[in-house]
Amino acid sequence: MSALDDWTIFLVLVLLYAVVVFVLYRAGRFGADRSLSLFGPAVMIKTKRGRGALDRLGRFKTFWTAAGDLGIVLAALAMVTIVFVLILDAIVVSQIPASAAPTPQEALGIPGINPIIPIGYGLVALIIGVVLHELAHGVMARSQNIGVKTLGILWLVIPVGAFVEQDDEQMQKAPRRRRDRVAAAGVLANFALAILFFVLLSGVVSTGIQPNANGVGIAAVLPGTPAANASLSAGDIIVAINGTPTATTTALLNVLGNASPNETITVTYYSTGQHALIVTPITLTSEATYTKNAADRDHGFLGVQLLALTPAELKTTLAVPVESSSGPLVGTIEWIALPLVGLQPISGTVASWYHVSGPFASWDLNSFWILANLLYWLAWMNLLLGMSNALPLVPLDGGLLFRDFSASIAARFRKGWDEAHLERFAGQAALFSSLMVVALLLWQFIGPRL
Repeated sequence: MSALDDWTIFLVLVLLYAVVVFVLYRAGRFGADRSLSLFGPAVMIKTKRGRGALDRLGRFKTFWTAAGDLGIVLAALAMVTIVFVLILDAIVVSQIPASAAPTPQEALGIPGINPIIPIGYGLVALIIGVVLHELAHGVMARSQNIGVKTLGILWLVIPVGAFVEQDDEQMQKAPRRRRDRVAAAGVLANFALAILFFVLLSGVVSTGIQPNANGVGIAAVLPGTPAANASLSAGDIIVAINGTPTATTTALLNVLGNASPNETITVTYYSTGQHALIVTPITLTSEATYTKNAADRDHGFLGVQLLALTPAELKTTLAVPVESSSGPLVGTIEWIALPLVGLQPISGTVASWYHVSGPFASWDLNSFWILANLLYWLAWMNLLLGMSNALPLVPLDGGLLFRDFSASIAARFRKGWDEAHLERFAGQAALFSSLMVVALLLWQFIGPRL
């Protein structure tokens, strides 16, 4: 299906949604006291069912209070981290060309619209993350003796999440610490889910797959090149050249970098098609034949496209990124960035670098990667939801928390201020932080194009 067909279907769905909402609105079906109400362009489908379950879960007040306090700390740390990252992004984007600037679609964490988030895995992960995020708010609210009016689904063309509608009057009257626990509960839930799904992913990948060989995976083979003429293909793994092991991409590039045109090298590789190690001589050609750059005429050229991560390194990045050869911080960043470099979801050529093993030995490779990809996106989307909701931007959880943080800090240093003065100051601080965050987000798209 072409991109034009995709957009046509999307526009038709939007039009149908708008017509249905308009008809229901004219029929008087929307209202604050009805089961349907509008939240901007989205429809809130509300129910009072489920409040009893929230009450039962929320009765463990000691546990939820401790969890809420932990959530406040985690949300504050996430808030500082995400703002710091946005400031770094603002500095970096001012130095990149307009052609490399992010697109508006990349700013939206919506599966199918954001080009790096697959619609299938992404939508499942988003719905689960948002639903449990909202339920955490509801359970925490009841544990802090704050009422819950309704629960429901938020619908915008498709179901985009869920909500738990707290009693606003009780929230405002509650002590800051109690309402902050409620606000931080969603962030805490997303981080807890991200850890849970990552642990499951780590266990599945660690025990379920093994690289077919210890070497550098071939992502693609250019037609008409020495590699193609020697029957190398995408999915094969180069193990050694001239007897020198090539366990890393750097090692392989170093060997090829010292080779000359018309030089015959001996390549040892694992053939995905034949499921065996093959040793074959290959005569290199000049790289200038393909780059059309005279400076490359003395460089030997094999004709394979490689990825930065080898099959073994990719497995480590998925399962235990802190054990990356580049260090735990770089490994963690690589884990987060896998969708940006086209390594999530894993399928096709990259998936063929492995075979299933251990407790999953009876599974076929495609089924294994469907499970692993789903766990990855459940962890990734919950991490994204937790971090984005920690932004000091009203009406996000982080915005409400920043408002109360500001009031609490002011109360320590301004002993003479009454509650009304503190609330005014907190409101101004939250407005400033919201404008700052919006400006930083917009700068990512505007800065490179100025």
